[in-house]
Amino acid sequence: MEDLKEEVKKKVMEEIHYFFKEEHNLDLGYIGQEDVYNFFMETLGSYVYNAALDDAKKFYSRQWENTESDFYALYKE
Repeated sequence: MEDLKEEVKKKVMEEIHYFFKEEHNLDLGYIGQEDVYNFFMETLGSYVYNAALDDAKKFYSRQWENTESDFYALYKE
């Protein structure tokens, strides 16, 4: 799976640090944050990606249905 842009990865790792500090009173260092980040990217990344594709497919299917009905509305009597 492709990695996120560096600035996005940095933000996600900051969120990981904050979460573990607040929820579990663990002060993860950079390596710990990166381990958690890599675990979730490898474990959940493809599921999230596929769910996004499914959502996009539904969106474009609805758009196509609207376009098709708009097209037929142009017919003259």
